[in-house]
Amino acid sequence: MTARTAGRALRPAGRAAALAVAATAVVFTATELLPGDAGELRTAGRASDEDVAAERERLGLDRPAAVRYLDWLYGLVRGDLGRSLAGGKPVATLFAERLPATAVLVVAALAVTVLLTATALTVAYLRGGRGGSAATGLAAVPQPVHAAVLGAVLAGLLGWLPPVSLLPPGGSPLADPRLLVLPALTLALPSAAFATVLLRGALADTLRRPHVADARLRGLPAPLVLHRHVLPFLYAPALQVTALLTGGLVAGTALAETLFGYPGTGQLLVSAVAVRDVPVIQAAALLPAAVLLLGMLLADLAARRTTVPGDPGPPVAAGRTA
Repeated sequence: MTARTAGRALRPAGRAAALAVAATAVVFTATELLPGDAGELRTAGRASDEDVAAERERLGLDRPAAVRYLDWLYGLVRGDLGRSLAGGKPVATLFAERLPATAVLVVAALAVTVLLTATALTVAYLRGGRGGSAATGLAAVPQPVHAAVLGAVLAGLLGWLPPVSLLPPGGSPLADPRLLVLPALTLALPSAAFATVLLRGALADTLRRPHVADARLRGLPAPLVLHRHVLPFLYAPALQVTALLTGGLVAGTALAETLFGYPGTGQLLVSAVAVRDVPVIQAAALLPAAVLLLGMLLADLAARRTTVPGDPGPPVAAGRTA
């Protein structure tokens, strides 16, 4: 491997590292802009200004913001997420209790998203890349509307599903998969619509390539044309869109879990915001950013290694297919 090749291989990792540092700065700044803090909320209305100041000092909130940011960043590097200001438990422990449920929800939502997106793109392929207005419309509908309609129809009108997704203490959502349906569909429907909108352009561009038209003129079956001449050009953008959607699904769990009472990290974030539990908020906000950056890094590395059979150009990259 030459130095130039090694430099190209390391460039995505360096970009991901720089974006990760930028994400920590954005998250920390956002928590600094929240009105009030844990010290004020704990003592508000029942303590003097001196008591409030003492509580803020005990929690370490009286130190300069830059010092607290560097301490937090140093802790992240060492794998220490800090302690909850509300209960004193390690943040890592709180997430260890909630993360499995959220992981199951995200995997279920991602599986439904991939299935719906693949179906929509197959229909678009059979129609020559035309259509897609339904996907555009669904992508524009806010997530709470999807949740309200799904809950009203599937839980209220039809009675097929429980209206809330409460888990027993220590229970797994896999013990009763029905609890996953409403929150997973709430996450998957807008995600699939968004992915279809993003990938439909790449599909239409691919269908206009000369080798695809030639394959059709030679009378090759449509499934063979799709598999051999179309899909290779969609691998790279599909990987990048999947990485983007995975980060979005993790971020979207906050709303879905709160609406349906699903006990995951998203619900933990909402409760932490209510009491200004900054270490928990910061960890919960960094989770989707970390998932997104890791996914984009892996997708970028995979796209650089992806070659398209019969294509005279270099390996497919997002800029060529998007």
